[in-house]
Amino acid sequence: MAESMQGLKRSHRCAELNKANVGEQVTVMGWVQKTRNTGGLIFADLRDRSGLLQITFNSEKLSEETFNKAYKLRSEFVIAVTGTVVEREGGVNKNLITGEIEVIADSLRVLSEAETPPFPIEENSKTKEELRLKHRYLDLRRPDLQANIMLRSKVCVLTRAFLAEEGFLEIETPMLTKSTPEGARDYLVPSRVHPGSFYALPQSPQIFKQLLMCSGYDRYFQIARCFRDEDLRADRQPEFTQIDMELSFVDVDDVIDVNERLLAKLFKESVGVDVTLPIQRMTWKEAMDRFGSDKPDLRFGMELHDVTDVVKDCEFVVFKGAIENGGSVRGINAEGQGAMPRKKIDALVDFAKGYGAKGLAYVAINEDGTYKSSFAKFMKPEEMDALVAAMEGKPGDLLLFAADKNKLVYDVLGALRLELANQMGLLDKNEYRFVWITEFPLLEWSEEQGRYMAMHHPFTMPMEEDLQYLETEPGRVRAKAYDIVLNGTEIGGGSVRIHQDDVQERMFEALGFTKEAAYEQFGFLLNAFKYGVTPHAGLAYGLDRLVMLMAKEDSIRDVIAFPKVKDASCLMSEAPNVVDPKQLEELEIAVMAKEEE
Repeated sequence: MAESMQGLKRSHRCAELNKANVGEQVTVMGWVQKTRNTGGLIFADLRDRSGLLQITFNSEKLSEETFNKAYKLRSEFVIAVTGTVVEREGGVNKNLITGEIEVIADSLRVLSEAETPPFPIEENSKTKEELRLKHRYLDLRRPDLQANIMLRSKVCVLTRAFLAEEGFLEIETPMLTKSTPEGARDYLVPSRVHPGSFYALPQSPQIFKQLLMCSGYDRYFQIARCFRDEDLRADRQPEFTQIDMELSFVDVDDVIDVNERLLAKLFKESVGVDVTLPIQRMTWKEAMDRFGSDKPDLRFGMELHDVTDVVKDCEFVVFKGAIENGGSVRGINAEGQGAMPRKKIDALVDFAKGYGAKGLAYVAINEDGTYKSSFAKFMKPEEMDALVAAMEGKPGDLLLFAADKNKLVYDVLGALRLELANQMGLLDKNEYRFVWITEFPLLEWSEEQGRYMAMHHPFTMPMEEDLQYLETEPGRVRAKAYDIVLNGTEIGGGSVRIHQDDVQERMFEALGFTKEAAYEQFGFLLNAFKYGVTPHAGLAYGLDRLVMLMAKEDSIRDVIAFPKVKDASCLMSEAPNVVDPKQLEELEIAVMAKEEE
Protein backbone atom coordinates (compact mmCIF):
# COMPACT_ATOMS: atom_id res chain seq x y z
CA MET A 1 0.00 0.00 0.00
CA ALA A 2 1.53 3.37 -1.01
CA GLU A 3 2.23 5.83 1.79
CA SER A 4 2.44 9.62 1.62
CA MET A 5 5.49 11.81 2.32
CA GLN A 6 3.86 13.21 5.56
CA GLY A 7 6.35 16.06 5.76
CA LEU A 8 9.39 13.81 5.24
CA LYS A 9 12.22 15.66 3.45
CA ARG A 10 15.11 14.15 1.48
CA SER A 11 18.50 15.15 2.91
CA HIS A 12 20.76 13.77 0.13
CA ARG A 13 20.66 12.08 -3.25
CA CYS A 14 21.97 8.51 -3.08
CA ALA A 15 25.45 9.04 -4.55
CA GLU A 16 25.99 12.37 -2.77
CA LEU A 17 26.88 10.37 0.37
CA ASN A 18 30.42 9.18 1.08
CA LYS A 19 32.77 8.34 3.98
CA ALA A 20 32.65 11.95 5.19
CA ASN A 21 28.96 11.35 6.11
CA VAL A 22 29.65 8.35 8.36
CA GLY A 23 27.68 8.70 11.63
CA GLU A 24 25.10 11.09 10.13
CA GLN A 25 21.34 10.52 10.16
CA VAL A 26 20.09 10.88 6.56
CA THR A 27 16.89 10.53 4.54
CA VAL A 28 17.21 9.15 1.01
CA MET A 29 14.54 8.38 -1.60
CA GLY A 30 14.49 6.55 -4.90
CA TRP A 31 13.74 3.31 -6.73
CA VAL A 32 14.66 -0.16 -5.51
CA GLN A 33 17.13 -1.62 -8.00
CA LYS A 34 17.23 -5.08 -6.38
CA THR A 35 17.07 -6.76 -2.95
CA ARG A 36 18.95 -9.63 -1.27
CA ASN A 37 17.52 -11.44 1.74
CA THR A 38 19.84 -13.31 4.15
CA GLY A 39 17.25 -14.03 6.83
CA GLY A 40 17.79 -11.45 9.56
CA LEU A 41 19.20 -8.90 7.08
CA ILE A 42 17.71 -7.49 3.89
CA PHE A 43 19.98 -5.50 1.54
CA ALA A 44 18.39 -3.15 -1.01
CA ASP A 45 20.19 -1.17 -3.70
CA LEU A 46 18.46 2.22 -3.86
CA ARG A 47 18.75 4.14 -7.15
CA ASP A 48 18.20 7.74 -8.14
CA ARG A 49 19.72 9.82 -10.94
CA SER A 50 22.98 10.26 -8.97
CA GLY A 51 23.70 6.53 -8.60
CA LEU A 52 23.20 3.55 -6.27
CA LEU A 53 23.36 3.27 -2.46
CA GLN A 54 23.11 0.12 -0.35
CA ILE A 55 20.41 0.17 2.35
CA THR A 56 20.53 -2.49 5.10
CA PHE A 57 17.37 -3.49 6.98
CA ASN A 58 18.25 -5.34 10.24
CA SER A 59 15.44 -7.38 11.89
CA GLU A 60 17.02 -6.80 15.31
CA LYS A 61 16.89 -2.99 14.98
CA LEU A 62 13.51 -2.58 13.25
CA SER A 63 9.94 -3.20 14.30
CA GLU A 64 8.35 -6.34 12.89
CA GLU A 65 6.03 -4.18 10.76
CA THR A 66 8.92 -2.21 9.21
CA PHE A 67 11.00 -5.34 8.58
CA ASN A 68 7.98 -7.00 6.92
CA LYS A 69 7.63 -3.97 4.64
CA ALA A 70 11.31 -4.34 3.68
CA TYR A 71 10.76 -8.06 3.06
CA LYS A 72 8.04 -7.22 0.49
CA LEU A 73 10.15 -4.71 -1.50
CA ARG A 74 10.51 -5.46 -5.22
CA SER A 75 12.36 -3.86 -8.16
CA GLU A 76 11.15 -0.34 -9.02
CA PHE A 77 9.22 0.23 -5.76
CA VAL A 78 9.68 3.89 -4.81
CA ILE A 79 10.75 4.22 -1.17
CA ALA A 80 11.94 6.72 1.44
CA VAL A 81 14.46 5.55 4.04
CA THR A 82 15.78 7.32 7.12
CA GLY A 83 18.88 5.81 8.71
CA THR A 84 22.52 6.17 9.72
CA VAL A 85 25.51 6.19 7.35
CA VAL A 86 28.11 3.57 8.34
CA GLU A 87 31.23 2.10 6.75
CA ARG A 88 30.29 -0.97 4.75
CA GLU A 89 30.89 -4.16 6.73
CA GLY A 90 31.13 -6.68 3.91
CA GLY A 91 34.14 -4.93 2.25
CA VAL A 92 34.28 -2.14 -0.30
CA ASN A 93 32.26 -2.47 -3.56
CA LYS A 94 34.59 -0.90 -6.12
CA ASN A 95 31.84 -0.84 -8.78
CA LEU A 96 29.86 1.82 -6.87
CA ILE A 97 30.69 5.47 -6.11
CA THR A 98 29.13 4.78 -2.70
CA GLY A 99 30.92 1.42 -2.37
CA GLU A 100 32.64 2.31 0.94
CA ILE A 101 29.40 3.00 2.85
CA GLU A 102 25.85 1.83 3.46
CA VAL A 103 22.83 3.19 5.31
CA ILE A 104 21.43 1.19 8.25
CA ALA A 105 17.69 1.87 8.07
CA ASP A 106 15.68 3.16 11.02
CA SER A 107 12.45 3.68 9.10
CA LEU A 108 10.96 2.84 5.71
CA ARG A 109 8.08 4.28 3.73
CA VAL A 110 6.84 2.69 0.51
CA LEU A 111 5.81 5.72 -1.54
CA SER A 112 4.74 3.70 -4.59
CA GLU A 113 4.56 0.02 -5.47
CA ALA A 114 5.49 -1.16 -8.98
CA GLU A 115 4.54 -3.94 -11.34
CA THR A 116 7.39 -5.99 -12.78
CA PRO A 117 8.76 -3.85 -15.65
CA PRO A 118 8.75 -5.34 -19.19
CA PHE A 119 12.57 -5.24 -19.25
CA PRO A 120 15.36 -4.86 -16.66
CA ILE A 121 16.38 -1.28 -15.75
CA GLU A 122 20.11 -1.67 -16.34
CA GLU A 123 23.03 -0.12 -18.19
CA ASN A 124 23.87 -1.29 -21.73
CA SER A 125 20.43 -2.84 -22.10
CA LYS A 126 20.17 -5.76 -24.51
CA THR A 127 16.39 -5.22 -24.82
CA LYS A 128 15.15 -4.40 -28.34
CA GLU A 129 14.95 -0.66 -28.96
CA GLU A 130 11.28 -0.86 -30.07
CA LEU A 131 10.22 -2.24 -26.67
CA ARG A 132 12.35 0.29 -24.80
CA LEU A 133 10.96 3.22 -26.81
CA LYS A 134 7.38 2.03 -26.25
CA HIS A 135 8.09 2.27 -22.50
CA ARG A 136 10.49 5.22 -22.77
CA TYR A 137 9.59 6.44 -19.24
CA LEU A 138 11.20 3.20 -17.97
CA ASP A 139 14.07 3.27 -20.44
CA LEU A 140 14.92 6.79 -19.22
CA ARG A 141 15.55 5.37 -15.73
CA ARG A 142 18.62 3.50 -17.01
CA PRO A 143 21.79 5.07 -15.56
CA ASP A 144 23.59 5.33 -18.94
CA LEU A 145 20.64 7.12 -20.56
CA GLN A 146 20.28 9.39 -17.53
CA ALA A 147 23.98 10.26 -17.81
CA ASN A 148 23.42 11.23 -21.49
CA ILE A 149 20.41 13.45 -20.70
CA MET A 150 22.33 15.11 -17.83
CA LEU A 151 25.32 15.67 -20.15
CA ARG A 152 22.99 17.35 -22.64
CA SER A 153 21.66 19.63 -19.91
CA LYS A 154 25.22 20.53 -18.87
CA VAL A 155 26.17 21.41 -22.47
CA CYS A 156 23.15 23.77 -22.70
CA VAL A 157 23.93 25.46 -19.37
CA LEU A 158 27.63 25.95 -20.28
CA THR A 159 26.70 27.25 -23.75
CA ARG A 160 24.30 29.83 -22.30
CA ALA A 161 26.89 30.99 -19.74
CA PHE A 162 29.72 31.24 -22.30
CA LEU A 163 27.71 33.10 -24.95
CA ALA A 164 26.22 35.52 -22.41
CA GLU A 165 29.78 36.29 -21.27
CA GLU A 166 30.72 36.95 -24.93
CA GLY A 167 27.96 39.55 -25.30
CA PHE A 168 25.27 37.38 -26.96
CA LEU A 169 21.58 37.97 -26.19
CA GLU A 170 19.22 34.99 -25.98
CA ILE A 171 16.19 35.85 -28.13
CA GLU A 172 13.35 33.51 -29.17
CA THR A 173 12.15 33.46 -32.76
CA PRO A 174 8.68 32.30 -33.93
CA MET A 175 7.62 28.65 -34.14
CA LEU A 176 4.75 29.44 -36.54
CA THR A 177 6.31 30.91 -39.69
CA LYS A 178 5.81 31.09 -43.46
CA SER A 179 6.57 28.13 -45.70
CA THR A 180 9.53 28.58 -48.09
CA PRO A 181 10.29 26.13 -50.89
CA GLU A 182 14.11 26.28 -50.59
CA GLY A 183 15.61 23.56 -48.39
CA ALA A 184 13.92 20.48 -46.91
CA ARG A 185 10.20 19.76 -46.77
CA ASP A 186 8.26 21.84 -44.22
CA TYR A 187 5.91 20.60 -41.52
CA LEU A 188 2.68 22.52 -42.10
CA VAL A 189 0.18 23.73 -39.48
CA PRO A 190 -3.32 24.67 -40.68
CA SER A 191 -4.74 28.00 -39.51
CA ARG A 192 -8.27 27.99 -38.08
CA VAL A 193 -8.54 31.79 -38.31
CA HIS A 194 -7.35 31.88 -41.94
CA PRO A 195 -9.02 28.86 -43.56
CA GLY A 196 -6.96 27.34 -46.37
CA SER A 197 -3.76 29.01 -45.14
CA PHE A 198 -0.93 27.25 -43.36
CA TYR A 199 1.95 28.09 -41.07
CA ALA A 200 5.21 26.19 -41.40
CA LEU A 201 7.26 25.01 -38.43
CA PRO A 202 10.79 26.47 -38.71
CA GLN A 203 13.54 24.43 -40.35
CA SER A 204 15.89 26.92 -38.71
CA PRO A 205 15.60 30.48 -37.38
CA GLN A 206 17.69 31.72 -40.35
CA ILE A 207 15.66 34.69 -41.63
CA PHE A 208 14.64 35.88 -38.17
CA LYS A 209 18.18 35.87 -36.83
CA GLN A 210 19.31 37.91 -39.83
CA LEU A 211 16.47 40.37 -39.12
CA LEU A 212 17.73 40.63 -35.53
CA MET A 213 21.09 41.75 -36.94
CA CYS A 214 19.21 44.34 -39.06
CA SER A 215 17.53 45.45 -35.83
CA GLY A 216 20.81 46.15 -34.08
CA TYR A 217 21.02 43.33 -31.51
CA ASP A 218 24.65 42.70 -32.53
CA ARG A 219 24.99 39.16 -31.15
CA TYR A 220 22.09 36.71 -30.85
CA PHE A 221 21.83 33.09 -29.77
CA GLN A 222 19.06 30.58 -29.17
CA ILE A 223 18.81 26.91 -28.26
CA ALA A 224 16.21 26.47 -30.97
CA ARG A 225 13.78 23.69 -31.84
CA CYS A 226 13.71 23.01 -35.59
CA PHE A 227 11.56 20.76 -37.77
CA ARG A 228 12.19 19.05 -41.11
CA ASP A 229 9.86 16.60 -42.80
CA GLU A 230 12.55 14.45 -44.39
CA ASP A 231 13.68 10.83 -44.51
CA LEU A 232 15.27 9.81 -41.23
CA ARG A 233 18.64 8.22 -40.45
CA ALA A 234 20.50 7.38 -37.22
CA ASP A 235 21.57 11.02 -36.83
CA ARG A 236 18.30 12.64 -38.01
CA GLN A 237 14.98 13.36 -36.31
CA PRO A 238 11.88 15.21 -37.57
CA GLU A 239 12.35 17.64 -34.66
CA PHE A 240 15.83 18.53 -33.49
CA THR A 241 17.67 21.20 -31.54
CA GLN A 242 20.20 23.77 -32.75
CA ILE A 243 22.59 25.96 -30.83
CA ASP A 244 21.99 28.90 -33.15
CA MET A 245 23.91 32.18 -33.29
CA GLU A 246 24.40 35.28 -35.44
CA LEU A 247 27.00 38.06 -35.09
CA SER A 248 27.25 41.57 -36.60
CA PHE A 249 30.34 43.39 -37.94
CA VAL A 250 32.31 40.14 -38.31
CA ASP A 251 34.02 38.00 -40.94
CA VAL A 252 34.89 34.28 -41.10
CA ASP A 253 37.77 34.41 -38.61
CA ASP A 254 35.70 36.16 -35.93
CA VAL A 255 32.97 33.48 -36.03
CA ILE A 256 35.54 30.69 -35.99
CA ASP A 257 37.41 32.25 -33.05
CA VAL A 258 34.40 32.52 -30.72
CA ASN A 259 33.24 29.01 -31.66
CA GLU A 260 36.62 27.40 -31.11
CA ARG A 261 36.67 28.84 -27.59
CA LEU A 262 33.08 27.65 -27.02
CA LEU A 263 33.96 24.10 -28.13
CA ALA A 264 37.09 24.06 -25.95
CA LYS A 265 35.00 25.07 -22.92
CA LEU A 266 32.22 22.56 -23.63
CA PHE A 267 34.58 19.61 -24.09
CA LYS A 268 36.81 20.48 -21.13
CA GLU A 269 34.00 21.08 -18.65
CA SER A 270 31.55 18.42 -19.90
CA VAL A 271 33.75 15.44 -20.73
CA GLY A 272 37.24 16.45 -19.55
CA VAL A 273 38.73 16.60 -23.08
CA ASP A 274 41.28 19.26 -24.08
CA VAL A 275 40.61 20.64 -27.57
CA THR A 276 43.82 21.94 -29.15
CA LEU A 277 43.33 25.42 -30.60
CA PRO A 278 43.38 26.67 -33.26
CA ILE A 279 41.41 23.84 -34.88
CA GLN A 280 42.79 22.64 -38.22
CA ARG A 281 41.20 24.18 -41.34
CA MET A 282 40.83 22.52 -44.73
CA THR A 283 39.20 23.76 -47.92
CA TRP A 284 36.27 21.82 -49.36
CA LYS A 285 38.34 20.91 -52.42
CA GLU A 286 41.21 19.51 -50.33
CA ALA A 287 38.76 17.51 -48.19
CA MET A 288 37.11 15.99 -51.26
CA ASP A 289 40.43 15.21 -52.98
CA ARG A 290 42.00 13.64 -49.87
CA PHE A 291 39.01 11.99 -48.16
CA GLY A 292 36.15 11.90 -50.70
CA SER A 293 33.96 13.73 -48.19
CA ASP A 294 33.22 17.26 -46.99
CA LYS A 295 33.01 15.84 -43.46
CA PRO A 296 36.27 13.88 -43.27
CA ASP A 297 37.09 11.61 -40.35
CA LEU A 298 40.71 12.44 -39.52
CA ARG A 299 41.19 9.73 -36.88
CA PHE A 300 42.85 7.53 -39.52
CA GLY A 301 44.68 7.91 -42.85
CA MET A 302 43.67 5.81 -45.88
CA GLU A 303 43.53 8.93 -48.07
CA LEU A 304 42.40 8.93 -51.70
CA HIS A 305 45.02 8.86 -54.45
CA ASP A 306 44.23 10.38 -57.84
CA VAL A 307 45.80 7.97 -60.34
CA THR A 308 44.07 9.35 -63.47
CA ASP A 309 47.36 10.44 -65.06
CA VAL A 310 49.04 7.13 -64.21
CA VAL A 311 46.41 5.00 -65.99
CA LYS A 312 45.33 7.39 -68.75
CA ASP A 313 47.08 5.38 -71.51
CA CYS A 314 46.17 1.88 -70.28
CA GLU A 315 43.77 -0.44 -72.15
CA PHE A 316 41.47 -1.22 -69.20
CA VAL A 317 38.11 -0.06 -70.59
CA VAL A 318 36.62 0.92 -67.20
CA PHE A 319 39.47 3.35 -66.47
CA LYS A 320 39.67 4.53 -70.06
CA GLY A 321 35.93 5.19 -70.36
CA ALA A 322 35.76 7.16 -67.11
CA ILE A 323 38.65 9.43 -68.17
CA GLU A 324 37.21 9.97 -71.67
CA ASN A 325 33.90 11.06 -70.08
CA GLY A 326 35.68 13.75 -68.07
CA GLY A 327 35.80 11.66 -64.87
CA SER A 328 38.73 10.33 -62.89
CA VAL A 329 40.28 7.17 -61.46
CA ARG A 330 41.06 7.24 -57.75
CA GLY A 331 41.93 4.64 -55.17
CA ILE A 332 42.50 3.90 -51.50
CA ASN A 333 45.11 1.67 -49.90
CA ALA A 334 43.72 -0.59 -47.16
CA GLU A 335 47.09 -1.34 -45.57
CA GLY A 336 47.61 -4.91 -44.37
CA GLN A 337 44.35 -6.16 -45.95
CA GLY A 338 45.94 -7.93 -48.95
CA ALA A 339 44.92 -11.37 -47.67
CA MET A 340 41.23 -10.37 -47.48
CA PRO A 341 39.14 -13.33 -48.73
CA ARG A 342 37.38 -12.95 -52.07
CA LYS A 343 33.97 -13.12 -50.36
CA LYS A 344 34.76 -10.02 -48.28
CA ILE A 345 36.09 -8.16 -51.34
CA ASP A 346 32.84 -9.01 -53.16
CA ALA A 347 30.91 -7.60 -50.18
CA LEU A 348 32.91 -4.35 -50.56
CA VAL A 349 32.02 -4.26 -54.26
CA ASP A 350 28.33 -4.59 -53.34
CA PHE A 351 28.78 -1.85 -50.73
CA ALA A 352 30.26 0.45 -53.41
CA LYS A 353 27.36 -0.33 -55.75
CA GLY A 354 25.02 0.93 -53.03
CA TYR A 355 26.66 4.35 -53.51
CA GLY A 356 26.18 4.31 -57.28
CA ALA A 357 29.38 2.60 -58.43
CA LYS A 358 29.18 0.16 -61.34
CA GLY A 359 31.87 -1.88 -59.58
CA LEU A 360 35.25 -1.71 -57.85
CA ALA A 361 38.63 -2.62 -59.29
CA TYR A 362 41.15 -4.10 -56.86
CA VAL A 363 44.77 -5.19 -56.53
CA ALA A 364 45.86 -7.40 -53.61
CA ILE A 365 49.63 -7.30 -53.17
CA ASN A 366 50.90 -10.70 -52.04
CA GLU A 367 53.67 -11.00 -49.44
CA ASP A 368 56.11 -11.95 -52.23
CA GLY A 369 55.27 -8.73 -54.11
CA THR A 370 53.17 -10.40 -56.83
CA TYR A 371 49.66 -9.13 -57.59
CA LYS A 372 46.22 -10.68 -57.45
CA SER A 373 43.96 -8.34 -59.38
CA SER A 374 40.57 -8.02 -61.06
CA PHE A 375 42.02 -6.16 -64.06
CA ALA A 376 45.76 -7.06 -64.33
CA LYS A 377 45.18 -8.81 -67.69
CA PHE A 378 44.25 -5.45 -69.25
CA MET A 379 47.46 -3.77 -68.02
CA LYS A 380 51.10 -4.08 -69.00
CA PRO A 381 53.38 -5.19 -66.11
CA GLU A 382 55.10 -1.77 -66.04
CA GLU A 383 51.68 -0.04 -65.90
CA MET A 384 50.69 -2.17 -62.89
CA ASP A 385 53.99 -1.39 -61.17
CA ALA A 386 53.50 2.34 -61.77
CA LEU A 387 49.93 2.15 -60.43
CA VAL A 388 50.98 0.28 -57.27
CA ALA A 389 53.85 2.76 -56.74
CA ALA A 390 51.43 5.71 -57.10
CA MET A 391 49.24 4.09 -54.43
CA GLU A 392 52.24 3.56 -52.10
CA GLY A 393 51.38 -0.14 -52.14
CA LYS A 394 53.48 -2.60 -50.13
CA PRO A 395 53.34 -6.39 -49.80
CA GLY A 396 50.21 -7.27 -47.79
CA ASP A 397 48.18 -4.21 -48.92
CA LEU A 398 44.81 -4.12 -50.70
CA LEU A 399 44.27 -1.37 -53.30
CA LEU A 400 40.71 -0.47 -54.30
CA PHE A 401 39.78 1.78 -57.25
CA ALA A 402 36.70 3.63 -58.45
CA ALA A 403 36.42 5.15 -61.93
CA ASP A 404 33.56 7.44 -62.92
CA LYS A 405 32.45 11.10 -62.73
CA ASN A 406 34.28 12.87 -59.90
CA LYS A 407 31.24 13.27 -57.64
CA LEU A 408 30.46 9.57 -57.80
CA VAL A 409 34.09 8.55 -57.24
CA TYR A 410 34.25 10.78 -54.15
CA ASP A 411 30.96 9.40 -52.79
CA VAL A 412 32.01 5.78 -53.30
CA LEU A 413 35.56 6.03 -51.94
CA GLY A 414 34.57 8.36 -49.11
CA ALA A 415 32.01 5.80 -47.90
CA LEU A 416 34.30 2.83 -48.59
CA ARG A 417 37.11 4.45 -46.58
CA LEU A 418 34.80 4.65 -43.52
CA GLU A 419 33.48 1.11 -44.01
CA LEU A 420 37.03 -0.28 -44.12
CA ALA A 421 38.10 1.78 -41.09
CA ASN A 422 35.13 0.32 -39.22
CA GLN A 423 36.04 -3.24 -40.24
CA MET A 424 39.70 -2.66 -39.36
CA GLY A 425 38.90 -1.19 -35.91
CA LEU A 426 40.46 2.21 -36.69
CA LEU A 427 37.63 4.34 -35.19
CA ASP A 428 38.51 5.22 -31.61
CA LYS A 429 35.56 6.85 -29.82
CA ASN A 430 37.92 8.26 -27.19
CA GLU A 431 39.70 10.37 -29.81
CA TYR A 432 38.17 13.70 -30.89
CA ARG A 433 39.46 15.07 -34.21
CA PHE A 434 37.99 18.44 -35.20
CA VAL A 435 38.40 20.19 -38.54
CA TRP A 436 36.88 23.30 -40.12
CA ILE A 437 35.88 22.81 -43.76
CA THR A 438 35.91 26.13 -45.64
CA GLU A 439 35.41 27.54 -49.16
CA PHE A 440 32.44 25.34 -50.13
CA PRO A 441 31.00 25.73 -53.62
CA LEU A 442 28.32 28.44 -53.41
CA LEU A 443 25.98 26.59 -55.80
CA GLU A 444 25.46 23.00 -56.90
CA TRP A 445 23.68 21.82 -60.04
CA SER A 446 20.43 19.93 -59.46
CA GLU A 447 19.56 17.47 -62.26
CA GLU A 448 16.08 17.14 -60.75
CA GLN A 449 15.34 20.90 -60.79
CA GLY A 450 17.41 21.65 -63.89
CA ARG A 451 19.02 24.65 -62.19
CA TYR A 452 21.66 25.66 -59.68
CA MET A 453 20.67 25.34 -56.00
CA ALA A 454 22.28 27.05 -53.02
CA MET A 455 24.59 24.55 -51.31
CA HIS A 456 23.83 26.19 -47.92
CA HIS A 457 21.06 28.78 -48.43
CA PRO A 458 20.40 31.75 -50.76
CA PHE A 459 21.82 34.31 -48.29
CA THR A 460 25.38 32.94 -48.26
CA MET A 461 28.09 35.42 -49.30
CA PRO A 462 30.28 34.44 -52.25
CA MET A 463 34.02 34.91 -51.82
CA GLU A 464 34.73 38.43 -53.11
CA GLU A 465 37.34 37.27 -55.64
CA ASP A 466 34.82 34.82 -57.18
CA LEU A 467 31.91 37.28 -57.62
CA GLN A 468 33.08 37.93 -61.20
CA TYR A 469 32.06 34.34 -62.14
CA LEU A 470 28.52 34.40 -60.68
CA GLU A 471 26.81 34.87 -64.07
CA THR A 472 29.32 33.19 -66.39
CA GLU A 473 30.64 30.18 -64.37
CA PRO A 474 28.35 29.80 -61.33
CA GLY A 475 29.80 26.36 -60.47
CA ARG A 476 33.23 27.96 -59.95
CA VAL A 477 32.09 30.40 -57.22
CA ARG A 478 33.20 29.56 -53.67
CA ALA A 479 31.15 30.54 -50.63
CA LYS A 480 32.20 32.21 -47.40
CA ALA A 481 30.83 29.14 -45.67
CA TYR A 482 32.34 26.94 -42.98
CA ASP A 483 31.38 23.65 -41.34
CA ILE A 484 32.81 22.30 -38.12
CA VAL A 485 33.34 18.52 -38.39
CA LEU A 486 34.12 16.09 -35.58
CA ASN A 487 35.15 12.48 -36.25
CA GLY A 488 33.47 12.45 -39.66
CA THR A 489 30.22 14.05 -38.47
CA GLU A 490 29.23 17.61 -39.32
CA ILE A 491 28.25 19.09 -35.94
CA GLY A 492 27.73 22.66 -37.11
CA GLY A 493 27.82 24.96 -40.09
CA GLY A 494 27.35 28.54 -41.08
CA SER A 495 28.41 31.33 -43.35
CA VAL A 496 28.96 35.02 -43.82
CA ARG A 497 25.65 36.43 -45.12
CA ILE A 498 25.06 38.69 -48.09
CA HIS A 499 24.33 42.22 -46.84
CA GLN A 500 24.51 44.12 -50.15
CA ASP A 501 21.31 44.45 -52.22
CA ASP A 502 23.02 44.09 -55.58
CA VAL A 503 24.87 40.88 -54.58
CA GLN A 504 21.65 39.37 -53.18
CA GLU A 505 19.80 40.13 -56.43
CA ARG A 506 22.57 38.51 -58.47
CA MET A 507 22.42 35.47 -56.18
CA PHE A 508 18.65 35.10 -56.72
CA GLU A 509 19.17 35.38 -60.48
CA ALA A 510 21.83 32.65 -60.35
CA LEU A 511 19.28 30.47 -58.52
CA GLY A 512 16.70 31.11 -61.25
CA PHE A 513 14.45 33.36 -59.11
CA THR A 514 12.81 36.38 -60.71
CA LYS A 515 12.84 39.55 -58.62
CA GLU A 516 9.08 39.10 -58.06
CA ALA A 517 9.48 35.48 -56.92
CA ALA A 518 12.31 36.46 -54.57
CA TYR A 519 10.15 39.20 -53.00
CA GLU A 520 7.19 36.85 -52.71
CA GLN A 521 9.27 34.39 -50.70
CA PHE A 522 11.67 36.63 -48.78
CA GLY A 523 10.14 40.11 -49.16
CA PHE A 524 10.27 41.00 -45.47
CA LEU A 525 14.00 40.24 -45.32
CA LEU A 526 14.80 42.08 -48.57
CA ASN A 527 12.72 45.09 -47.47
CA ALA A 528 14.53 45.16 -44.13
CA PHE A 529 17.85 45.28 -45.98
CA LYS A 530 16.81 48.62 -47.58
CA TYR A 531 17.05 50.35 -44.20
CA GLY A 532 20.69 49.80 -43.30
CA VAL A 533 21.98 46.30 -42.61
CA THR A 534 25.22 45.31 -40.87
CA PRO A 535 27.71 42.85 -42.33
CA HIS A 536 26.79 39.69 -40.40
CA ALA A 537 27.58 35.99 -40.15
CA GLY A 538 26.41 33.04 -38.12
CA LEU A 539 26.60 29.40 -37.28
CA ALA A 540 24.33 26.67 -35.90
CA TYR A 541 25.29 23.42 -34.18
CA GLY A 542 23.20 20.28 -34.16
CA LEU A 543 22.98 19.90 -30.38
CA ASP A 544 21.79 16.29 -30.66
CA ARG A 545 24.77 15.25 -32.82
CA LEU A 546 27.24 17.14 -30.66
CA VAL A 547 26.05 15.45 -27.46
CA MET A 548 25.87 12.05 -29.23
CA LEU A 549 29.61 12.27 -30.00
CA MET A 550 30.45 13.55 -26.52
CA ALA A 551 28.53 10.64 -25.01
CA LYS A 552 30.18 8.18 -27.47
CA GLU A 553 26.81 6.95 -28.70
CA ASP A 554 25.94 5.80 -32.24
CA SER A 555 22.46 7.33 -32.49
CA ILE A 556 20.98 10.69 -31.50
CA ARG A 557 18.00 8.75 -30.11
CA ASP A 558 20.26 7.94 -27.14
CA VAL A 559 20.66 11.62 -26.21
CA ILE A 560 17.06 12.81 -26.78
CA ALA A 561 14.54 12.26 -23.99
CA PHE A 562 11.58 11.33 -26.19
CA PRO A 563 12.80 10.56 -29.74
CA LYS A 564 10.86 9.46 -32.80
CA VAL A 565 11.65 6.31 -34.78
CA LYS A 566 12.56 6.07 -38.48
CA ASP A 567 9.03 6.63 -39.77
CA ALA A 568 8.83 9.84 -37.66
CA SER A 569 6.38 8.30 -35.19
CA CYS A 570 6.56 8.10 -31.37
CA LEU A 571 6.07 4.51 -30.19
CA MET A 572 5.20 5.65 -26.67
CA SER A 573 2.55 8.35 -27.31
CA GLU A 574 1.49 6.88 -30.70
CA ALA A 575 1.90 10.23 -32.46
CA PRO A 576 1.01 11.08 -35.20
CA ASN A 577 -2.59 9.94 -34.94
CA VAL A 578 -6.05 10.66 -36.31
CA VAL A 579 -7.88 13.62 -34.73
CA ASP A 580 -11.49 14.28 -33.81
CA PRO A 581 -13.53 15.11 -36.98
CA LYS A 582 -14.78 18.20 -35.14
CA GLN A 583 -11.23 19.60 -35.04
CA LEU A 584 -10.88 19.09 -38.79
CA GLU A 585 -14.24 20.77 -39.33
CA GLU A 586 -13.09 23.86 -37.41
CA LEU A 587 -10.02 23.99 -39.67
CA GLU A 588 -12.16 23.50 -42.80
CA ILE A 589 -10.06 20.47 -43.71
CA ALA A 590 -11.38 17.24 -45.20
CA VAL A 591 -9.31 14.06 -45.24
CA MET A 592 -9.84 12.11 -48.43
CA ALA A 593 -9.33 8.35 -48.66
CA LYS A 594 -6.63 7.64 -51.26
CA GLU A 595 -8.04 5.81 -54.27
CA GLU A 596 -6.07 2.73 -55.24
CA GLU A 597 -4.80 2.84 -58.81
